[in-house]
Amino acid sequence: MCGIIGVFNSKESLKLAKTGLKEIENRGKDNVSYYSKKDFSLGHCLHSVVNKIKQPIINKGVLISNCEIYNWKDLNKKYNLNAKNDSHLLALLLEKKGIDKIKEILEELDGVYAFAYLENNHLVLARDIIGIKPLWYSHTDLFAFASEKKALEKIGIINPVELNPRKIIIYNLEDKKLTQIERDFFKITPELKESKEKITDTLIKLITESVKKRIPEKKFGVLFSGGVDSSVITLILKKLGKKFTCYTAGLDNPNMKEPEDIIYAKKASKYLGVQLKIIKVKEKDVEKYIKKIVPLIEDTNVTKVGVALPFYVACEQAKKDNCKVIFSGLGSEELFAGYERHKKSTNINKECLSGLLKMYERDTYRDDVVTMNNNLELRMPFLDKKLAGYCLRIPEKYKLKENKNKIILREAALKLGLNKEIAERGKKAAQYGSNFHKSLKKLAKNNKFKYISQYLRTFYPKHNLKLGALVSSGKDSIYAMYSMLKQNYDISCMITIKSKNPDSFMFHTPGIEMTKLQSISIGIPLIEQTTLGKKEEELKDLKKALIKAKEDYNIEGIITGALFSNYQRERIEKVADSLNLKIFSPLWHMDQETEMREIINQGFEFIITKVMAEGLNKRWLNKIIKPEDIDKLSLLNKKNGLNIAFEGGEAETLMINGPIFSKKISIEKYHIKEESENVAELVIKEAKLISK
Repeated sequence: MCGIIGVFNSKESLKLAKTGLKEIENRGKDNVSYYSKKDFSLGHCLHSVVNKIKQPIINKGVLISNCEIYNWKDLNKKYNLNAKNDSHLLALLLEKKGIDKIKEILEELDGVYAFAYLENNHLVLARDIIGIKPLWYSHTDLFAFASEKKALEKIGIINPVELNPRKIIIYNLEDKKLTQIERDFFKITPELKESKEKITDTLIKLITESVKKRIPEKKFGVLFSGGVDSSVITLILKKLGKKFTCYTAGLDNPNMKEPEDIIYAKKASKYLGVQLKIIKVKEKDVEKYIKKIVPLIEDTNVTKVGVALPFYVACEQAKKDNCKVIFSGLGSEELFAGYERHKKSTNINKECLSGLLKMYERDTYRDDVVTMNNNLELRMPFLDKKLAGYCLRIPEKYKLKENKNKIILREAALKLGLNKEIAERGKKAAQYGSNFHKSLKKLAKNNKFKYISQYLRTFYPKHNLKLGALVSSGKDSIYAMYSMLKQNYDISCMITIKSKNPDSFMFHTPGIEMTKLQSISIGIPLIEQTTLGKKEEELKDLKKALIKAKEDYNIEGIITGALFSNYQRERIEKVADSLNLKIFSPLWHMDQETEMREIINQGFEFIITKVMAEGLNKRWLNKIIKPEDIDKLSLLNKKNGLNIAFEGGEAETLMINGPIFSKKISIEKYHIKEESENVAELVIKEAKLISK
């Protein structure tokens, strides 16, 4: 693909554009060009796969794009545009229909893209609906955008924002204002009513079409783990008679078992009769890769780095082999319910949709910058728009049953001709299947760090995203914030919603006033927002608080302490997404007993402030919960189904101390209000911070 950049409202715009584009020059080695006027410039570096058409493309308007539009020839014929490739088609289509038809134009595109189009003093920025191709921007006195965050940081922009794929933004060059256009995302209804056999056949057809239209004329490879996802793609490519090489990478350590991904990749490649290249990295060389990868992906998240390691190593070899394109099986887990959280969900397709919504932050940016740094274009057949739309409506009974996941995909794989051992192989995350996670643990320990994240921070001292934490004073919200702090995220503020309705549908109310003391002790500023607590109306007050957090602290995402409440999480996601904020729920579907014990093991102290369930009474109030109390809660769970972490509303908690607290909260004056044997509340009259 390519790299794009634009800088506005500066007499030095061309110099800035060149500086920024130089930072991401590996995105395109085939050509570099600019379009410049008195106070703005657009730049483009080309990675040519289909016809070498230089950009910016200048007609009535000016286009710079990073795109792969698979139906460009069909659209070219439909509109009689005489386009020479997909970018040229996009420029002509925008010119023909006009930017007032931008949503309609994007609906017609089948592919992945990020582009900027300038016409009549209006600049349009947009990207594909899942967010496979990246785009960042900043709106201050200097308006600028680029394919990668690092390009904007290089020209002095402190807080670039990643464009939400569900939004199109239009910048007016005259009044310097931004407007946003909302885009519709995928639906999970109506659920498909066809038979399982019919769905399987349709699925095979759609996956085959998706792979076929992504096959380039130039040399390509496949990222290959020997799992069902990459094996299905490989099998289809083989059936289509294509020549390619499969790549897998892992740690080379004679004191460890051979990486599982390498074991299965050997088996699968032998069965399929395809060429496989195995790249093994010696332990002494892992740190060299970390030094490259962490600044490249602009992230020290342990999972992201762990996944990026084998991915980068494989892509590095593909580049040496002169590949121009690489296939990946990313996306399958979200379409077919392949993660542990899907098993625990009360609505599997909703969970799939939620995961797909977040992929642009969690997965696709990392994978894009890794491949482009190796001069490779990444193609992901499972994230095809038509395929994803179909899969999200497949009945959940065909995805999960007991301990078996991705059922319909595995059956489709068998029907395609994949052998049972590979088709039924369980999910193994790349960082574990390659053994690189073990190496990260060892390196962290050898460098005297308690956590891997602390070790990784030394390679990229800048914080990750700036986040706001939704806190209620309870154990879950504080522990969720702590979990993100451990991953090196910059928690810029805490946000609390004070509901006047004690029975709020959304927000915790007992002890909510304690968030002020928590904020002081933790050292993170607090935003407070009052709400009447009326159902659905309270979301407007949440939105006000998030807008203030964006304005005052430049947050780019929010953290929730949600464990199992779909009602709460879905509504928070909707509000956050409307504000272009990313959503993090690090505790989502964590085992409740495990969560409770982890909180205590990490050195946190919390008390119960309200009980409302059989088996609980006033004696549980205002005492620090210990491991033996978790034992009692576990027995109550077996006896009457009580939720150990109180997810059913059985109790409310208050976090009073922990590793991120500088001082401990002391309850000085209180009384207990008892309504019945199993319903009682700790009413706090006075509290203060004391030395630990």
